[in-house]
Amino acid sequence: MILCLETATPICSVALCDRNGIVALKESGEDRSHAFRLTLFIENILKEAGVKAGSLEAVAVSKGPGSYTGLRIGVSTGKGIAYAASIPLISVDTTLSMFLGFFPDAEKKYDIKPTDLFCPSLDARRMEIYYSVLDISGNTIKGISAEIVDREFLIAFQPDRRIFIFGDGAAKCSDVMVRKDVVFTGDFKISAAFMKSAAYNALDNKRFEDVAYFEPFYLKDFLTTKPVKNITGK
Repeated sequence: MILCLETATPICSVALCDRNGIVALKESGEDRSHAFRLTLFIENILKEAGVKAGSLEAVAVSKGPGSYTGLRIGVSTGKGIAYAASIPLISVDTTLSMFLGFFPDAEKKYDIKPTDLFCPSLDARRMEIYYSVLDISGNTIKGISAEIVDREFLIAFQPDRRIFIFGDGAAKCSDVMVRKDVVFTGDFKISAAFMKSAAYNALDNKRFEDVAYFEPFYLKDFLTTKPVKNITGK
């Protein structure tokens, strides 16, 4: 079994997976709760499944991009489990995980064509999003980027192909984009359950991270705002 941790967005999600599917899943959409919910979810899932950390095949973490704080908490927790239990650490690109979760439902709901493109998008504050573009097989057509959304967003990018934009960054795109043949699905929610196939692919191909040196893919430097006044009132 692989323990999957998804903390790249306000959703804190933990899934216990085997090759047949999802054994257990716990998640919460309450913002800023990762620090205390993540370890509790992990403890509860392992206890309910009767599984000890040392018997896991690996622990997989959402690699990013996404929330700086969320990714830091998820990766630190995953590294701690991997080190203590002497099991491999696997990282999964967040936008790939989103595609893997979105595509099965899209196949049922839409008339998916071989030329269709998929754009998982994550809110990066203000009018900026993190995103990538993949084809129907999950191959990367445009690598992960951070970009300000305006009227010209993706307008010249393979304009003859339909593109699905989904995730919590989709609302920003639907309000301003002028590109034709775009399907917006802002109700998509990320989940650790979507990491399963990518995590097992990494396990089978022994694509493991160095527990000592691995860092999340933040994409942007963490910025803090400067207070207007300091404690002395100056």
